[in-house]
Amino acid sequence: MGYDVVHHSDLDWEERPGHEGQEPRHAAALTDAAHMTESRARMWRYPAHTRGRRHLDHDQEEVFVPLRGTLTMLLVEPWERVDVEPGGVVVVHRGTPLQARNETDEEILFLAYGAPTRHGNAEFLEDVETL
Repeated sequence: MGYDVVHHSDLDWEERPGHEGQEPRHAAALTDAAHMTESRARMWRYPAHTRGRRHLDHDQEEVFVPLRGTLTMLLVEPWERVDVEPGGVVVVHRGTPLQARNETDEEILFLAYGAPTRHGNAEFLEDVETL
């Protein structure tokens, strides 16, 4: 078939551990569900005031699309803060340090998309605990 559809109601959400004392985040993998072969994708739900791991990817270009709430990204080194609302997009090129965060009082939902499919080559960096 030439396309796949994954409905929100069909997403299988997996709990991901939060950082020191933070609530867990939740992720739903889209790669297998959508039979993706040239890229990878995942939906993320971040509770209020939580963050992902700061890292850089040597192989992948990553795209972040907020769907609900304001996504905060810390990009480059030294880090620069970028806030993106629904309808916006952040493209992070290979080798660029990044950290996805929710600095709001509400849960946010965003899509993270990366290509090519190589993974496991991310370099984890020192976390930015507070802004």
